[in-house]
Amino acid sequence: MTDRAGSRWARGRTALTAFAVVTVLAAAGVWVSQSADRASAVGAAPKTAAVQGVKVDGKGSGGLPVVRDCGIGDPAIKPQVITLTCADAGMVATAISWDRYDSREAEGTGVVQVQKTAAGAGTDAGFPATFRLYGVRTVGGARAFTGLEVTYEGSTPLGVTTEMYKLA
Repeated sequence: MTDRAGSRWARGRTALTAFAVVTVLAAAGVWVSQSADRASAVGAAPKTAAVQGVKVDGKGSGGLPVVRDCGIGDPAIKPQVITLTCADAGMVATAISWDRYDSREAEGTGVVQVQKTAAGAGTDAGFPATFRLYGVRTVGGARAFTGLEVTYEGSTPLGVTTEMYKLA
């Protein structure tokens, strides 16, 4: 009888060892695959005007007002990216193409990118929108737009069709 008990114990130990090895390999595979996602997410993240290299002197060009990202960024004329939620950069206007950009107002189209929450809940999403810059004032010695109106073309991230943001 002692041979049988030893035999069962050996089989159980072998099965447990095989289970542990498979679990460790699976966990390692998941970890490695997620590290590639994290690396690509950094490259795909929207870039602010400062990172894009879209800079001008503080006076603007040809009398056109500038935009300061979050009210403090380097002044930019016709920025392609504007951060909407400056506290966490969770919402960013990207791929902006300006149809009109003059000394009083600017209008363009692009996409509002909404990033995952810090806890990892939710998904990244893009919402097509129309952008209107307004409220030209002198800020820091330069004429700058101080307001941004975002009008969504369909579904919206916050459930409203129009949102207003203060830029300076």
